[in-house]
Amino acid sequence: MNIRMVLLASAAAFAASTPVLAADAIVAAEPEPVEYVRVCDAYGTGYFYIPGTETCLKIEGYIRFQVNVGEDVGGDSDWDAVTRGQVQFTAKSDTEYGPLTGVIVMQFNADNASDQEAILDSAYLDVAGFRAGLFYSWWDDGLSGETDDIGSVVTLHNSIRYQYESGDFYAGLSVDELEDGVYKVGEEANNVGVAFGVGGTAGAFSYQITGGYDVDNEDGAVRAMGTVEIGPGTLGLAGVYSSGPNSYYSSAEWAVAAEYAIKATDKLKITPAVQYYGNYFGGGKVVPDDFDGLGDAWKVGLTVDYQIVDNFYAKASVQYLDPDDGDDSTSGYFRLQRSF
Repeated sequence: MNIRMVLLASAAAFAASTPVLAADAIVAAEPEPVEYVRVCDAYGTGYFYIPGTETCLKIEGYIRFQVNVGEDVGGDSDWDAVTRGQVQFTAKSDTEYGPLTGVIVMQFNADNASDQEAILDSAYLDVAGFRAGLFYSWWDDGLSGETDDIGSVVTLHNSIRYQYESGDFYAGLSVDELEDGVYKVGEEANNVGVAFGVGGTAGAFSYQITGGYDVDNEDGAVRAMGTVEIGPGTLGLAGVYSSGPNSYYSSAEWAVAAEYAIKATDKLKITPAVQYYGNYFGGGKVVPDDFDGLGDAWKVGLTVDYQIVDNFYAKASVQYLDPDDGDDSTSGYFRLQRSF
């Protein structure tokens, strides 16, 4: 018997004398339950349920590139390119008082690679018509073009307000912290204001009446504006009166504005506009005691909006201002914006 036969015989004898052991069973781990994101259509498009909750969340925003043109807009330069990114989170859930809404808006601005800022653009809660937090007032509203100057220098406040809404009508009252509003020489901006807003629609006509009283400056302002569809476009008219420079309106003692937004095609809108100021002061947070002795001013402008594709559009605007008490000026911008 050769060596090979010996080895084979030994292996067979060992296998026969060794008890057969069953192989250990491989037990597969139970798969973790997966909860897929569900669409929430109770509050409109774009909402989804946060997994594990009954809260609906919507994420939206835009990316904007803009080139501003005007005298010294970029330091010693007459042009300046800026970029902005903005994202908004809106959370909604049902309660016994109606939908509970929370909104956070973050904004990121870049003048260049080293000059950038990140700001909280809005953050507020809203339920049963009550809203509290950092949000824009009714004085931020305006006509659709870029010519009208009928709002506050600063329209973003820490505020508490109640707004009643019923179909095509709303009415509300707010208390605003005017800590960054306008102030007079030798004083500081640290006061409070009360504002109201009333508006709605009736067929092709829409309207809004807004008022505000600045407690510290002891002056207020009231504004009315409306739009109506006429022919191939929409006519917009507005008027504002201020009893004296205050945080709700300080550009002039009074002003009237008009525009006509022409819907040239499904993608192209052209909006010529004009505004006239009585006792014009202009911008800035440091204001005079009153408007007495100030000259008038007028402004004319043109805004063109073009939708390139869905959620991507271009806008160009040019404005000419001619005040009695100062030099005339021309300004404008070109903008590209992608929304999502």
